[in-house]
Amino acid sequence: MASQKKVSERQRPLWLLTPGGLLMTLIIIIPLLLALWISLIDLDQYTLRRWIDAPFVGLGNFVESFESGLLKSIWISVSFAVLSTAVTVPIGIAAALVTQNAYRGRGLVRAVFLIPYVLPSFVVASVWRTMLQPDGIVNKTLGLGSTLWLSGSNSYWTLVLVEIWAAWPFIYLMALAALQSVDHEVHEASAVDGVTWWPKLTRVILPYLRGPVLLACLLATLNHINNFTLPFVLFGAPAPDDVNVMPMLVYVTSFQSLRFGLSAAMAVLSLSLIAIPLYTYLRAVRLDVHQ
Repeated sequence: MASQKKVSERQRPLWLLTPGGLLMTLIIIIPLLLALWISLIDLDQYTLRRWIDAPFVGLGNFVESFESGLLKSIWISVSFAVLSTAVTVPIGIAAALVTQNAYRGRGLVRAVFLIPYVLPSFVVASVWRTMLQPDGIVNKTLGLGSTLWLSGSNSYWTLVLVEIWAAWPFIYLMALAALQSVDHEVHEASAVDGVTWWPKLTRVILPYLRGPVLLACLLATLNHINNFTLPFVLFGAPAPDDVNVMPMLVYVTSFQSLRFGLSAAMAVLSLSLIAIPLYTYLRAVRLDVHQ
């Protein structure tokens, strides 16, 4: 009886996970399995009503995905995401350092820094779309005439600029949280030893930021790759070729071309791409814990 009681007590926490497991199965696993099945059939506007009987094409949709410009969209998404993250990291760390110590008006500065992050992406994109019109405030202020920011070669850098403006407060929050966790004894010891601000920053403070900033970089990069609202509102659909990121390509293929099987294959390939850095990070964290 004693052994049976110990076993039941040991298994009791697993029963508490049952509601969460059922919820994950309902909203994640089942839709994922359906997406995998749809990616293997020729589902379009003609076969949608009887999608169970749609022709099975196997890997045909995946092959057609690469022929439909998916590789170019992957390159645009990855380069745009990496570039945005590389710029937002130093901005976010610098903002966290500025608001770390107490001074008059620090609360107001922190609130202002969070404005780009708390605004909905739809609002951000709408405001920037208005400002970047040929006769908008940006061209008039900079004296650039009727420069086109939302089409042509400038559209890529416009997307990067707007994404940086909207996303850097996330890095700021993560870095600020890490700075707040630094023990006061560390600062006091540095002051006693007479360490100047630059050695203190590079040898004392930044090592504390390594873990949180790496996690923030991963999450920010994945968020940039998956960002649909910003390019959709900023450029419309279909988007210019220079900003035809993966979410936009999947959307246009599915809801404008009505090629649901092809778009599902693109979505599955996009998910596989996103899983690579996530798996690498989780493996690195696991190895670090074991060490």
